[in-house]
Amino acid sequence: MVRRVVYRTLGLPQGSRPAPARPLVTEADVQQVPVGGQFSVPPGALITPLARQVALERHVTLVEAGDAASAPSPVGTLHTGPAPQGQQAVAIGADHGGYELKEALKGYVGELGYAVVDCGTNSTTAVDYPDFALAVAQLVAQGRAWRGIVVDGAGIGSCMAANKVPGVRASMCYDQATAVNSREHNDANVLTLGAGLIGPSLARQIVKAWLETPFGGGRHARRVDKIMQIERRFLKEGAGVNHEKSG
Repeated sequence: MVRRVVYRTLGLPQGSRPAPARPLVTEADVQQVPVGGQFSVPPGALITPLARQVALERHVTLVEAGDAASAPSPVGTLHTGPAPQGQQAVAIGADHGGYELKEALKGYVGELGYAVVDCGTNSTTAVDYPDFALAVAQLVAQGRAWRGIVVDGAGIGSCMAANKVPGVRASMCYDQATAVNSREHNDANVLTLGAGLIGPSLARQIVKAWLETPFGGGRHARRVDKIMQIERRFLKEGAGVNHEKSG
C-alpha cells in the first residue's frame, strides 16, 4: 500500500518496481524507536504524514542525518517559541504548492508565541494535499494541537479534506475580514490558505487575525452547535452520500 501511494505521488507506473529515488520513512520505522527517543532520517527521505503523527504521539524526534559535528535539525515535530496558556500548539502542514509559504509562516507563528508542530511536507516534490490536511486536522480533532493551518495552491482542497475529520471546522480565508469572521462567527479551528492566491505578507496578516480573534459566542454559538449537530447526526446514523459509479 505504501509503495502504491509513493508511486502515485512520484508519478511512477503502478506495476513497476524501480528502486525508489528517495528513501521512505513510515510509521513502522518510528514505532521501533523507544518513546522519547530519536530517529535518524536519511538525507532527502520522504516522511509519511502517519509517521509524523506517530512520532508526535511517542515523543520521538525526527532528525536529519548529517555531519556529526553539526546539530541535527528537527524535521518531524518542530516546537518553537514560548507557548502561552499551557503550551498552545499550532499544527501546520502543506503540500508542494504551499511548502514555501508554510516555511515562511512557521517562524512567524513561533514569534507570536505558539509552539509549532510541522506536519510536512519538507520540499517542493509533488505530494497529495489530502494527506497533509488530514495530518493537521487529526491533531486538532484529538486535542493535540490548539489550532491548525494548512497551505496548498488554492486552499480549497485542503479545506474540503480537513472538514471530513469529525470535530474540525476548517475555513479557507483570503483576507483579514474572512479570517476574523471565521473565528468570531464560526469558531473555525483549522485555517486553510492558497499560496497561489496570496503572498507572504497578506498570509501573515491573515494568520495573526485568525489566531488572535476569539469566538463571539451568543447567537453564533447556537449556529455553530447546529453545524456540529449535523455532523453528529450523520455519524450516529452512519449515513453517507451515494456516489454515482462510472461505467
